[in-house]
Amino acid sequence: MKNYPHIKVPPPGPKAKEVISQDEAFTSTSYIKEYPLVVERGEGAMIQDVDGNRFLDFMAGIAVVTTGHSHPRVVEAIKKSAEKFLHICATDFYFPSFAALAKKMAEIAPGKSKKRTFLGNSGTEAVEGAIKLARYHTKRPLFISFFGSFHGRSMGSLSLTASKMKQRKHFAPFLPGVHHVPFGYCYRCPYNLTYPSCNLHCVNILEEEYFTKEIAPEDVAAVFVEPIQGEGGYVVPPLDYHKRLKEICEKYGILYVADEVQSGMGRTGKWFASEIYGVEPDIIAVAKGIASGMPISAIVAKESVMTWPSGTHGSTFGGNPVACEAALVTIELIEETMMANATKVGSYLIDQLKSMMERHRLIGDVRGYGLMIGIEFVRDRKTKEKASEETEAIVQKAFLKGLLLLGCGENVIRFAPPLMVDKEDADIALNILDETLTEVEKEKHRN
Repeated sequence: MKNYPHIKVPPPGPKAKEVISQDEAFTSTSYIKEYPLVVERGEGAMIQDVDGNRFLDFMAGIAVVTTGHSHPRVVEAIKKSAEKFLHICATDFYFPSFAALAKKMAEIAPGKSKKRTFLGNSGTEAVEGAIKLARYHTKRPLFISFFGSFHGRSMGSLSLTASKMKQRKHFAPFLPGVHHVPFGYCYRCPYNLTYPSCNLHCVNILEEEYFTKEIAPEDVAAVFVEPIQGEGGYVVPPLDYHKRLKEICEKYGILYVADEVQSGMGRTGKWFASEIYGVEPDIIAVAKGIASGMPISAIVAKESVMTWPSGTHGSTFGGNPVACEAALVTIELIEETMMANATKVGSYLIDQLKSMMERHRLIGDVRGYGLMIGIEFVRDRKTKEKASEETEAIVQKAFLKGLLLLGCGENVIRFAPPLMVDKEDADIALNILDETLTEVEKEKHRN
């Protein structure tokens, strides 16, 4: 039996309050801080706070801690690497784990084309590099991205991002030449159509409207797209969506760039969500789950696309030796058991969540693959009015009961636990969610 969740003192406890007070006095006002969790340690799918409360982690540091918190093999790899050397700039010199990781990332990327890898520090940096590579390779200025997308918060990646206004407000002007179009969000079709009778109108409209009235396709360097949208609400497009999008890209010589920062590294039961859709991206941006929490990212591109010459792009800390070793072990663990486990436990969770819809009117939709699952909450299933306040209440109440969740979009909660969670973890999470939904629905009914 699991020794978590266990709430000794309602959070935040006295020790947590001390840390929060100091943090709030000295840190940037830009941080979000979802709820007053002050972490002391983690193990597997368990997080313990400074007051001894233990939580079941179903957000994994925003889909980062792939193999669980402080997996022994990852920790051992970090220790051994740190004892050798902590840094030698990989832009200028060589070391074994950098070359090994670059090779491994190229090998696990979707498709048969030979790939090359650039290692960086973060998801936003991977997207920034992909922007540069796309412009350099195509010699074209424009980009297409999607409403609901999240590609990062640095200025180039933020120019592609369109998930929340607070992320963009007062930061203009953005990178010129970025055009946003609606995403394949079937539950909330922007064109009020129904799949499959819509014939993928949301994709075909690129050619039928945008390329004839606003955007010259010959000027477009790349389409940046999340195979499954992350921060936009874990939005899962139809299975033929990306194939059609890729066909249009190929027709006009436009690069198809897959942002797999949140959906990659085994989370969906595949190395990359692009594989679910049968698409080989020209460029892939990878980060988050690549090294179990160590800061590292990758741009993986077809060799025919990664044509920039020496000196055109680099990174002082990118591909840090300690992070590279952690990534190599993380990949081994995903390959051995965890990717298959994501499929197994994820399928169980999706089935149980869909059954839960029968007794909880707030659940409007359940969607996802593997352990990338979105639960969308609505006040009325017919009108699909977004239950935004209720969604936030669910997150906060679950926290007080010992379950760590995160929202995405306006009214969606994600299930994105470490890939090593088992059925017992799943049942704990489901029971807490069930209990929390009952409370929130009763409160809403009283009001």
